[in-house]
Amino acid sequence: FHASNAAQEGVVESLRSAKFNGYAPTAGLPQTREAIAEYLSRDLPYKLPADSVYVTAGCTQAIEIALSVLARPGANILLPRPCFPIYGLCASFRNIEVRYFDLHPEEGWEVDLDAVADLADHNTVAMVIINPGNPCGNVYSHQHLKKIAEMAKRLGIVVIADEVYGHLAFGANPFVPMGIFGSIAPVVTLGSLSKRWLVPGWRLGWLVINDPDGSLMSPKFVERIKKYCDICGGPATFIQAAVPEIVEQTQEVFFRKTINILKQTSDICYQKIEDINGITCPTKPKGAMA
Repeated sequence: FHASNAAQEGVVESLRSAKFNGYAPTAGLPQTREAIAEYLSRDLPYKLPADSVYVTAGCTQAIEIALSVLARPGANILLPRPCFPIYGLCASFRNIEVRYFDLHPEEGWEVDLDAVADLADHNTVAMVIINPGNPCGNVYSHQHLKKIAEMAKRLGIVVIADEVYGHLAFGANPFVPMGIFGSIAPVVTLGSLSKRWLVPGWRLGWLVINDPDGSLMSPKFVERIKKYCDICGGPATFIQAAVPEIVEQTQEVFFRKTINILKQTSDICYQKIEDINGITCPTKPKGAMA
């Protein structure tokens, strides 16, 4: 895998300009926040404001910020099982109790919504959805994501949507961003350049509030995010400055090539596993890099 020409040229131009050697605002450069908002709005029924975007040092820092600003004494969070392990680690550092709900492998790793309802109580602050799935390689349908949003609404909790593998879907289901359902329940979307643009070492991620009705975006909540960004800082300024060119100039053929490679290698890996006696793979991967 190689980065796109637009990504490489954008970073080189940014660095050579000598305009981005200083500190960036801790929430991110204004043009970077605007570019990410425009990029994500392409797939939404509403336009994201730039001030709903916070630029982070990769998606890992976005996870840390999301859990930190939602933490409170006695809080618990609902995580999928299997799950990307950083969520449990961050929760333990913030003294947030973790409660796991199962994913059904025979149903494309869909969420056990009955288990979610049973696990939640008045101290539940959020549930995490990873789509496309890590580590399971699943891609949720529009219908299933809507059911998740409706469940979150009934429980009065936030959905943390980890979409670091956004658009890396190669099965029957297209990628659907959870933010589409932000008017049903507030959604905190986490993502990055790392997977779709194949530049994980650039550490450029984002945390975005999908809340068109304003139910989550209270001044106090926004202030907590800003203060946390002040503490932890963000990615290199020259990388941030390249983001507008990266997201606007990368050609569709680059993305298609990545998808084709992922599908081919996934098919090979799945078949090799199936050929091994005593090992089974319950569901063929349909997305992410699984």
